Amino acid sequence: MANDPKDPKNNDESSSDLHRRDFVAMSVAAGLAAAGSASGAGMPVVETDVEIKTPDGTCDAAFIHPKSGSHPGVLIWPDAFGLRPSMREMAKRLAAEGYSVLVPNPFYRVGKAPFYTDASTVNFQTERPKIGPLMASVNASGNAEKDAVAYIAFLDAQKQVNKSKKIGTQGYCMGGALVVRTCATVPDRVGAGASFHGGGLVTDKPDSPHLLAPKIKARMYFGIASNDDMTQPDAKVKLKEAFPTAEIEVYSESMHGWCVPDMPAGAGKPIYNKPDAERAWGKLETLYKTSLA
Repeated sequence: MANDPKDPKNNDESSSDLHRRDFVAMSVAAGLAAAGSASGAGMPVVETDVEIKTPDGTCDAAFIHPKSGSHPGVLIWPDAFGLRPSMREMAKRLAAEGYSVLVPNPFYRVGKAPFYTDASTVNFQTERPKIGPLMASVNASGNAEKDAVAYIAFLDAQKQVNKSKKIGTQGYCMGGALVVRTCATVPDRVGAGASFHGGGLVTDKPDSPHLLAPKIKARMYFGIASNDDMTQPDAKVKLKEAFPTAEIEVYSESMHGWCVPDMPAGAGKPIYNKPDAERAWGKLETLYKTSLA
C-alpha cells in the first residue's frame, strides 16, 4: 500500500542489526526532542485527555492548547499507528506556536488509544493483521465524514478556540486522505488542509479523495514522499489538476513517513528525515498563518 511504512525484512540479532537499531533509537529520540522543543521556547501549553461523542460512539483524544487565550483550532489526523506520544509531541509544538489542537484516536471504534506507543519498534508486516482492521474502521464509507463533523464541533465548543478564525487540519500517511475528506465535509469552517506523505489521495475509485476538490474551500498543501511518487507518478499531476491553487511538492530525499519522528526503519535506515521534516513544518506554519484568518 502507498501508505504502508517500510519495515526491515527480518529480525536477525546480528551485530549490524543491533547497530542499526541503536542508530534508529537515537534518531527517534532526537526527532521527538525536536518535535517538542518549541513548547519550551513558545507559549506554555496545557494537555488534556478528552472524550468526544460521535454518531458511532465515544472517541478518546488529546486536546492541547496554549495556557491562556483563544486561538485557531487545528485537527491532526494521525497515521496508521494512531494517537501516541509522537503525535502528542507534534501537537504540543503546534500549540506552543498559538493553536488549540485536537488529536483524536482515529480507531476509537475498535478500542482506546494507544494501540502503539512507539512506532519505531513495529514491524509492519507482522502487525498488518492488526493494523488493517484499525485503518478500515475509520476508512469505511462515511466514517471519516461523521468523525470530522464531531471533532470540529468539539473544537468550536472550547473556550480556547477562537471561532472567528478558520480551522486547520493536517494529516500523516493514512491521515492525508482524511484531511481531504474533512475539508470537503466542513468546507465553510476549514480554512487550510495539509497532507504529508498521504496515502490513497488519488485512486481509480469513484470515492477517491482528490475528486472531492470541487467541494473544498480551504487552501491545500500536499507533501509527497519520493518513493510514493515513484510508485504513483501520476498522482501529483492529478492532484494539481484537481487543486490548481494548491502547493504540491515531492520531497526527493525522503521516504514515506519522513515527518514523523518514531517511524519504523525502512531499507535498514531511519525513515524520519529531520531536515525535510523541518522544511515541511515550515510549510505548515506558513499555510496556517496565511489561511486561518
